Amino acid sequence: MRLTIDNLLNKPVFFRYCFIILLLISTTLLFYDLGEQHIYILYILTTVSLGIGFFSRPTWFLILVTTAVVYIRFMQELESTSFLKLILLEISYLIITFISAGFMKKHQKVKEDHLVLISTLSNALDSRDTYTSGHSNNVSYYATNIALEMKLSDDMIDTIRIGGLLHDIGKIGVPESILLKPGKLSEDEFNTIKKHPVIGYEMIKHVKEFQDNGILDIVKYHHERYDGKGYPNGLKGDAIPIVARIMGVADSFDAMTSKRVYSQKMSIEDALFEIKKNKGTQFDPEIVDAFVRLYEKNHHNLFTRECTSLVESPQEEEQPLLQNLG
Repeated sequence: MRLTIDNLLNKPVFFRYCFIILLLISTTLLFYDLGEQHIYILYILTTVSLGIGFFSRPTWFLILVTTAVVYIRFMQELESTSFLKLILLEISYLIITFISAGFMKKHQKVKEDHLVLISTLSNALDSRDTYTSGHSNNVSYYATNIALEMKLSDDMIDTIRIGGLLHDIGKIGVPESILLKPGKLSEDEFNTIKKHPVIGYEMIKHVKEFQDNGILDIVKYHHERYDGKGYPNGLKGDAIPIVARIMGVADSFDAMTSKRVYSQKMSIEDALFEIKKNKGTQFDPEIVDAFVRLYEKNHHNLFTRECTSLVESPQEEEQPLLQNLG
């Protein structure tokens, strides 16, 4: 129930439509006598929808529209409504409007603070060395655009955007001696790196919001492969959550097009070639097709945005990627 309410509050446009519909119904009811109780409930809902749906509008706008709502109700009871009652209605409805708007502003502030916290965690991870700076933002950006291209729901797109920022949060638990090692990792060191999805999952699994919206799936499964040869669980095909499959493509692309401690970054064309070459093995074919369409539609614009860095930790992404690509 809470998740449903939160989802609705994340869509102010829903309440704007509700306000318009309720106002039209209210106007229509000018010609009917349904009784005070029914009218009262209808106008309360209309005013609440006004406050929530238009919370970001100027104060004068809310006052003006609330007054219009009061006037419509006044017209329904023209013969029995005194001037004093009209003033009381105006005050009462304004209070309801501004309480609703204030509630919505508080909800949005909490949401913004939540995103700032996530961004701070992401930046703290990326700042562990100059080669990881900006990676989480880049992956989030690419993955979100893939989701938009695939026309996924707004809720799923929001999950992917936040999940991209947090997908590598488990690397906080990886020793810097391994994370920043300039040469090839030993088998034991690579196995340590491969634990970061589970470490990240364990770190944030108790966050209620992450349990409900799929972010945990991104953190835990973004290194699974479509052919079942990934980690940590060796999931295959559609058994891998779609949000994680999208993240896998975005993560690999950013890793390939990033400068590493011991090698130059791949060109966009070469990285796309590798992505397409591994369609159906490492990557979901549908997601690869969507990613290629993005490139063709945007003519490099999507892939040449200015970022602080386009880098993934060299050890964790370079080794498995090259191994997987043969």
